[in-house]
Amino acid sequence: MAFNDLLQQVGGVGRFQRIQVTLVVLPLLLMASHNTLQNFTAAIPTHHCRPPANANLSQDGGLEGWLPRNRQGQPESCLRFTAPQRGPPSANGTGTNVTGATEPCVDGWIYDHSTFPATIVTEWDLVCSHRALRQLAQSLYMVGVLLGAMVFGNLADRLGRRKILILNYLQTAVSGTCAAFAPNFPTYCAFRLLSGMSLASIALNCMTLNVEWMPIHTRAYVGTLIGYVYSLGQFLLAGVAYAMPHWRHLQLLVSVPFFIFFIYSWFFIESARWYSSSGRLDLTLTALQKVARINGKQEEGAKLNKEVLQASLQKEMTTGKGQASALELVRCPSLRHLFLCLTMLWFATSFAYYGLVMDLQGFGVSIYLIQVIFGAVDLPAKLVCFLVINSLGRKAAQMASLLLAGICILINGVVPQDQTIVRTSLAVLGKGCLAASFNCIFLYTGELYPTMIRQTGLGMGSTMARVGSIVSPLVSMTAELYPSTPLFIYGAIPVAASAVTALLPETLGQPLPDTVQDLENRKRKPSRQQREQQKQMVPLQASAPEKNGL
Repeated sequence: MAFNDLLQQVGGVGRFQRIQVTLVVLPLLLMASHNTLQNFTAAIPTHHCRPPANANLSQDGGLEGWLPRNRQGQPESCLRFTAPQRGPPSANGTGTNVTGATEPCVDGWIYDHSTFPATIVTEWDLVCSHRALRQLAQSLYMVGVLLGAMVFGNLADRLGRRKILILNYLQTAVSGTCAAFAPNFPTYCAFRLLSGMSLASIALNCMTLNVEWMPIHTRAYVGTLIGYVYSLGQFLLAGVAYAMPHWRHLQLLVSVPFFIFFIYSWFFIESARWYSSSGRLDLTLTALQKVARINGKQEEGAKLNKEVLQASLQKEMTTGKGQASALELVRCPSLRHLFLCLTMLWFATSFAYYGLVMDLQGFGVSIYLIQVIFGAVDLPAKLVCFLVINSLGRKAAQMASLLLAGICILINGVVPQDQTIVRTSLAVLGKGCLAASFNCIFLYTGELYPTMIRQTGLGMGSTMARVGSIVSPLVSMTAELYPSTPLFIYGAIPVAASAVTALLPETLGQPLPDTVQDLENRKRKPSRQQREQQKQMVPLQASAPEKNGL
């Protein structure tokens, strides 16, 4: 595996890497905004029934004459009296001279616009009997994320990372902008689904393109940088949403910048590692020489030619394009082993994450403050994860983050409901661990799969994460059996998944695999010997690859 040596020859972490990594990760600031955008664009303000159009409020006792009260003494949100309650209220909240009969809000609702001037809920009356439609919009967005991971993950392995990123930036810009001007709810949902598809692919290709252009010793830094940019995006959303409380303005503000990303993405340089795995030696040489020129290593770049690359990248050049198929993940034993284990990790992380976020809605503070807290929790969690990744390895970080998260959730299941501080602290700790798990698994998955099918593997992993996020809300329904049942399920899954991590190889300090044969060699050789024997591996594999490491 000589590609890492080629990267060092053309500058290692030079000007090109710093510029391209920065430009590629910048859109992730707004990707975080899109993922949780409906916390603000679909916020439900206080509301109550609108009186009949012919009502005389001055004679009917004002709005109070039409609004029944709930057990807490607050006006009902979804019911009104069939006739005004003019008499003095009795103990049950009705007038003494009327029947107190109620009916649904047939004339619509009146909303409190003090916090949110307009949301999709107030514009299309997604309350009461239509309340489920609000969740439908977010569910369709998640379906789009699932479809995007499946479709664009495979396309990126076939067409390249750069082309797919360019397409995704344009799709996000257009669909997000159109959603801001959607005339009705079905149109809004359709454009949100398209946004979800493109944003899922942006996340995957961002990690892959950056990792494939970076030397071995810097990959953990790149993964951590991506995680922190996403966390900063959560802070950004809180500030932007506070400044732009109208849902159409907010939707437009987080979508228009993708037109800028689309324009400058044409200057990205495609992954030379992908070129070589696709058998395109001429484009591999062109990309490496261009990078050498940007990094100020023109002389080193001039030393490269097709003969040098042919000798150095023999395995990559023999990898066929047709192998980059999702079927290979279940057909090849080595890939099937990775696929099954990583599927469990992706599912468990997302499943527990969204289950926990649903349980964190009881802070009783401003929604903007909640958004900041969610982002703040990630910062120390991802720092600790980065230190563990670089010192103890990816396996230890992945296993510890899932195990600790599961334990926190399980303990929360037995803590009494009145212990608010303890329950909140455990929930925040668990959420931070799951954020660290997400940070680790993106990097770990990219390092485990070979180049020929790396993006497809990441896409399938993200697909399983979306399945977890869709299944998670259904589990909350088990609270009808026993209040803590959902927490026990949310906690047991990541604990079980942490054990699966033991079945995966360590990738700390290892070169990225390019072929299935590289996976086999990784299994057969101790990692310390693999680095020492790196120079001897190429001639050995060219003559008798099956004898390597025996």
